[in-house]
Amino acid sequence: MPQYQSSSVENARKAVAARLRETRLDAALKGHELAARCGWHKSKVSRIENARTPPTDADIREWCAACEAGDQAADIIAASRTAASMYMEWKRLQRTGLRRLQESRIPLYERTKLHRGYASHVVPGLFQTPAYASALLSTIRRFHRAPDDITEAVDARMARARVLHESGHRFTLLVEESVLRYQVGDAETMAGQLGHLLSVMSLPAVSLGVVPFAARERSMWTLEGFNIFDDQRVHVELLTAQVTLTAPGEVAMYVRAFTELREMAVYGAEARVCVTAALDALG
Repeated sequence: MPQYQSSSVENARKAVAARLRETRLDAALKGHELAARCGWHKSKVSRIENARTPPTDADIREWCAACEAGDQAADIIAASRTAASMYMEWKRLQRTGLRRLQESRIPLYERTKLHRGYASHVVPGLFQTPAYASALLSTIRRFHRAPDDITEAVDARMARARVLHESGHRFTLLVEESVLRYQVGDAETMAGQLGHLLSVMSLPAVSLGVVPFAARERSMWTLEGFNIFDDQRVHVELLTAQVTLTAPGEVAMYVRAFTELREMAVYGAEARVCVTAALDALG
C-alpha cells in the first residue's frame, strides 16, 4: 500500500498484527519456530507482526493453525479485511469497469442526510453533466486501464445525482475557482457544465461555495478532494486509491478543514460571478 498518513488505516493494520503476535505468544512459539511450521522465511513473521506486510486470509489461517488457535482465524480475517477496505486501490475497484463502482455508491448517497464535499480539481460528481462525466470518466478509464463501460458508468452517475431532488437531504459543497477553469472535454462540454452549475446553485437543498483565486490570506491550503457523510465517514480520493476514514478524530479533522475552507468561499451572486467569468473565458 502506498504511504498515506491515515491513523485509521495504520491503527487497524497494527491491531491485526498485534492479535497475531498475541496468538503466537500464547502458543509459546518464537518467530522462527512459527515460520518453520508454516514453511515461511523467518522474516515474514516479523514483517507481519510489525504491520509492514498485510497478511492474506491464507496467511492468517496458517498462522492460527500453527498456533493451535484455528478458532480465532475467522475473527482476525474479518478484522484484516476491514483494515484493507479502508484503503481501496482504484485498480481493484475498477476491475470490472466503472459502472459497478458508480452503482455501489448510490446507497450511501441515498442514506446520507448531510453531505459536505470539497473539490480542488474537477466538478463534484453530483453536479456533473453527462457530457462532462463522460469526458472525465473516459480519461480515468484510459489512465487506469479499466474495462470500457463509460456509457453505463455515466448513466449510473446520473442516477446517483437524483438524490439532489429528493427530500431529507442537504448538500454543502465547495470548489476551488480553478475547478471552473480546468477544461474537461471540449469547450462545448465545459460551457454546458458551467451552465449546469448555475442551475444547480438554485436548488433549495444545495449550497455551492467557490473559493476564489483572490481569497486573501488563506487559512487552509488546497487539499485533496474529499466528501463527508453525516459526520460518520470521509472518502478521500487519491490518484491510486480511495481512502475511507471512520475514526471520529479523523472525521472531525476533515470537518474542521471543511469549515475553514467554507469561510474562505463566496456564495450566491459572488459565486455566480466566478462561474460566469469562467464561461466568458471559454470564448
